Amino acid sequence: MARRPPIDEQVSLLMRGSEFGDDQIKQSMQDELRAHLQDSERSGVPLRVYCGFDPTKPDIHLGHTVPMRKLRQFQELGHQAIFVIGSFTAMVGDPSDKDAARPRLTFEQVMANAETYTEQAFKILDREQTEVAYNHEWLSKLTMDEFTEMASRFTVQQFLVRDNFAKRYENGTPIWLHELFYSLLQSYDAVVLKADVQLGGTEQLFNLLAGRKLQESFGLTPQVALTMPVLVGTDGHMRMSKSTGNYIGIDEPAKEMFGKVMSIPDSAMLNYFELVTRWTPKQIREIERDLEDGKLHPMEAKMKLAREIVAIYHGDEAVEAAEASFRRVVQQGDAPKDMPDFEVDGTKPLVDIMLAAGLVKSKSEARRLIKQGGVRLDDATIEDTELSLEIAKPTVLRVGKRRFVRLIP
Repeated sequence: MARRPPIDEQVSLLMRGSEFGDDQIKQSMQDELRAHLQDSERSGVPLRVYCGFDPTKPDIHLGHTVPMRKLRQFQELGHQAIFVIGSFTAMVGDPSDKDAARPRLTFEQVMANAETYTEQAFKILDREQTEVAYNHEWLSKLTMDEFTEMASRFTVQQFLVRDNFAKRYENGTPIWLHELFYSLLQSYDAVVLKADVQLGGTEQLFNLLAGRKLQESFGLTPQVALTMPVLVGTDGHMRMSKSTGNYIGIDEPAKEMFGKVMSIPDSAMLNYFELVTRWTPKQIREIERDLEDGKLHPMEAKMKLAREIVAIYHGDEAVEAAEASFRRVVQQGDAPKDMPDFEVDGTKPLVDIMLAAGLVKSKSEARRLIKQGGVRLDDATIEDTELSLEIAKPTVLRVGKRRFVRLIP
C-alpha cells in the first residue's frame, strides 16, 4: 500500500468539498470515514471505494468528473477505486433529479453509449489501479425471490417523501413503478461490491443511504456515503446534464471545449473554479479577490479557466491552438481555416444536413437553433426551419459560434 499521511490529514483531504445539506449526516459520515481509514491502516487492507455512472449518452462530462476526482484522491492514498458502469440501472433510469420519467433505453443503446466510457474515465483515474465493473453482470441475474426480499427492506413512503417524487405526486405527474426500483437496484451494487465508501453527487444522497441500509440487511458494515456539490451547466443555472444539452464532454475536441467554457455566465465561474480545476483553495481565493478588486477582468478569469480545463484533458500543448481558434472564430468572427467539408447530393432539408454533418444531436435541436437565429449560411442568418438546400458551390454553414462545416456539391 502507498505510504499515507496522518489520519487527520487524510480525513481533511477526503472530506474537502463534500456537501450533504445536513450537518448531522456530514459529521456522522466524517466519523465513519475516520474509523474506516483507521481500520485500513491497522489491517493493511485498502478500502473499496466506488462511483457509478449510467451511460445514458456516450459522453462523460465535467459534472461527472467531480466525484471521479474524489475517487482519484482515494486511489492516490492507496485504496481500491472501482468504476461502475450502470449497464443495467441505465435501462431503468435514475429519477433523482428529474421532474418526469426518463425515456427508457435498450441494453444495446446502453452498451453502445458505454463503449468509450473507460477510456474517458482514464483521463482522470489510474488505468492500472482501477477496477471496472458493469452492473448488468449481477443485476440481470437477480431472481424474483431475491428482488422481493430486497424490496421488503423499504417502504413506499420512504421513496415518496423524496423531493422530486413529492412534487410529482402533488402535481399529478405520473410516478412509474419502475422508477422506485432504481434506488433498490443501485443499493445492491454496494452489496455485491462490498463497498466501504460510495461517491456521488448531492442529488444521489438518498440512493447512497439506501445502499447503507441494504448492506446492513446483508450483514455488511454500511458504506460511508460521500456526496459532492453539483456542477452547473453551460447555461449557468441547471445542473450539467447530457439530457438538457448544457454539458462539456471531457472527450470533446480542445477547441470545442475551450469555446464552451468561455460561454458559461460569469456568475458560474466560481462553481467551476472549485469543482473542476486543479487549483488550490488559496489560488481560487486569490482569483476571487482580484476579480472583486477589479485587478482581473472576468473575461481573463474565464480564459484562465478555459486554459486550465483544456490542459487537464488535452495537455498543455493543445491550449494555445484552442485559445487562438476561439479568438479568431468567436471574438473576431472569422470562420476557421480547418473546417471539415460535407458533401450535399441533390436537394436536402437543412435540418437533415445539420444532423448528418454532426452539428446537432437531433432535428429538434436544429429547428430550435434556427428559430433562435443561431444558424448562418455564409453571411445570411437562416430563419426558415423547413428550408431545403441544393448546393451549387462551396458554402459555409455555421451553427452557433463554434460549429462550422463547408458544404460542397
